[in-house]
Amino acid sequence: MLPCLNKKLFGLDCMGCGMQRSIALILDGDFVAAFQMYPAIYSLIAMLSIIFLNYFRNFKHAYKIIIILAVINAVLILGNFIYKTFY
Repeated sequence: MLPCLNKKLFGLDCMGCGMQRSIALILDGDFVAAFQMYPAIYSLIAMLSIIFLNYFRNFKHAYKIIIILAVINAVLILGNFIYKTFY
């Protein structure tokens, strides 16, 4: 695993801390632990999948779906960051 440069230099978790381990847990098949490690992982995968599929075949409401998923991701990432930092 690559070390978090932000955590190494400043001693604080960054907003992406846990994502790499979460992906490794998904690849190992431990889906619950992946969500506990980084709660935004599944919404990020969904958003990136929609963006990738929309690149090849344009969906009618893809823009709205991507915006909704981006807002969900922002809320989950910020919420997780605040939770890890202050609790």
